[in-house]
Amino acid sequence: MLKIGLTGGIGSGKTTVANIFKVLGIPVFDADTVAKNLMENNLVLKEQLIKHFGPLVFEGEKLNRKWLANIVFKDPYELTVLNAIVHPITLYAAADWFSDQKAPYVIKEAALMFEAGAGSGLDYIIGVFAPQHIRIQRVMQRDGLNRNEVLERIDKQVSDSIKMKLCDFVIVNDEQQMLTEQVLALHNKFMAYDSINS
Repeated sequence: MLKIGLTGGIGSGKTTVANIFKVLGIPVFDADTVAKNLMENNLVLKEQLIKHFGPLVFEGEKLNRKWLANIVFKDPYELTVLNAIVHPITLYAAADWFSDQKAPYVIKEAALMFEAGAGSGLDYIIGVFAPQHIRIQRVMQRDGLNRNEVLERIDKQVSDSIKMKLCDFVIVNDEQQMLTEQVLALHNKFMAYDSINS
């Protein structure tokens, strides 16, 4: 079974690409969603977050995402601490998930594939690229952020020019090229790889 990474900067459209793979019957591990769930449901993780960030990091049982984002995206040290707390347990969750899958190939979607070392053990990594002006517009509309807040978050990620060079395949999501055709081409490639290696 091939293990394929899927990454891209904020607003690049990697979740849209992941959903196309799902329609094709390919299991997708959404590392960002799993990490958020773990932060709210894993007692050890919750204790570590409260110990470092204080009780305001939670509103009742729910993670106070906006409050936390306001801290970590303004302070590189705090972002590093958050990643150090959350990423190891997310990597373990991914390893468990991989061991349960039976598909010809699977997708691991993660925004911080390279920043968090989440690409370890993967056979290939797909990058989703979108021009920055499109990414900014998408995130402003999706998350209700202003331009400067989006740029703060973009600045905390590895630049697209570097990230795409680290990827084995790149899908362009510029609202001009068809996403489905690009995903289908990779799907066929991975299915062929699997049949050769079976």
